[in-house]
Amino acid sequence: MRSRTGLVGLVIVVLAAVAACDSNTPSRSGAPASTQAGHPAGHTATPTTVVAADASPKELRAQFEQLLGHHALLAVRLMRSVVARTPELRQAAEAALKENTGALTQLVTVAYDDAHSDRFEQLWQRTVLDLTAYAEAVDAGDAAARQSARADLGADADAYGSWVAQASDGRVGDAPSAMRTHVEYLTRQLDAYAAGDYATAYRVERQAYEQLFTAGVALAKGSVAPKAAATLDAPPEQLRSAFAMLLGEHMELIIGAQRATFAGAPEFEAAAAQVNANSDALTKGMGAIVGPQKAAEFQSAWAEHVEGLMAYSTAVAGNDEAAKAAAQENLSGVAGRLALYLSDIVRNELPVEPLTQALAAHDTHLVQGVDAYAAKRYSQALQMERDGYQQMLGVAGALVGAIQKTVKPQLPVGGSQTGGGGTAHRRR
Repeated sequence: MRSRTGLVGLVIVVLAAVAACDSNTPSRSGAPASTQAGHPAGHTATPTTVVAADASPKELRAQFEQLLGHHALLAVRLMRSVVARTPELRQAAEAALKENTGALTQLVTVAYDDAHSDRFEQLWQRTVLDLTAYAEAVDAGDAAARQSARADLGADADAYGSWVAQASDGRVGDAPSAMRTHVEYLTRQLDAYAAGDYATAYRVERQAYEQLFTAGVALAKGSVAPKAAATLDAPPEQLRSAFAMLLGEHMELIIGAQRATFAGAPEFEAAAAQVNANSDALTKGMGAIVGPQKAAEFQSAWAEHVEGLMAYSTAVAGNDEAAKAAAQENLSGVAGRLALYLSDIVRNELPVEPLTQALAAHDTHLVQGVDAYAAKRYSQALQMERDGYQQMLGVAGALVGAIQKTVKPQLPVGGSQTGGGGTAHRRR
């Protein structure tokens, strides 16, 4: 697990290493190098991306990170739906997790082989079932069933560790410990959520996402020869991974805050605190790239972006059509200003127009997602979440590619002192 401070430190260390490289050399990334607009109002579901049979180690890493990070958040959504007693949401989350498991299984087939992917699928499905059993025990207040589910989850972690050791020929170490940490985060966040300790629940949720996202590199390394695995430690690849994690996390945390708008102030405030922590990390990361002055400009533009999304969610919760329209109009302007900023720092390597379209698509995923959630169209809401998460990781890949071509970090190790990032708060 990386703490927020540790993650920012990683980004800054990576950037210091990148400074020694030729910033004019184009970098190749496993993440999609496109800032495509994504999905218009008549949204069509985007199939979960699965890499080609001849995927590079970088592509494998990017895909493992994407799918594992999303799995952690879907598991949180499923477990909370059990204790919140929202069966329609639970059904939608179960379907989304099944799809995610299928995509992970296909990826394991590409990275390893059919025999190993069959065993992986069995283990992964069993872990999801045992997490569900734990949530049901918490909801029922059944201490014995809860303890039994914990024991089963421990056995799942050991079985997964054995599978990883065999599949990777021992190249991946300490897999049982990593899976036990994953399980511990998921059970802790649920315990806190069920007890009404939302600050802990949302903080641990974020830790669960970061821990499983970063586990992706080990699975990718374990599937290739040591020489190929070493390429995944290169500074450009580390930078892509760090920014992909942060921007994907931004998407997921905004969704959590949007949905918490319907749950009342205590839960919303806890969710918003993690949005703000993510914005802080992004601002510090940008500061390590472009210096404190430009980072302050990013902080201001990002704050507008976050606040606009929260304003729309509040309007939806309050059934205020006029406020919804005003928020959408504001978001359109914010997307343009943020695109101008990003295009400027990469010296127009990413033109303003496609960047604006990409950021508008990001907003559209979130707007349509909260609309669907409010109408209890949970399957659609989770579909928008998945597609928006994928799209945001694509934006991260494109942004990092442009940074590698045009920008040298302007700060020494130690990073920027930019303060907090964009703020999420409830409009009144």
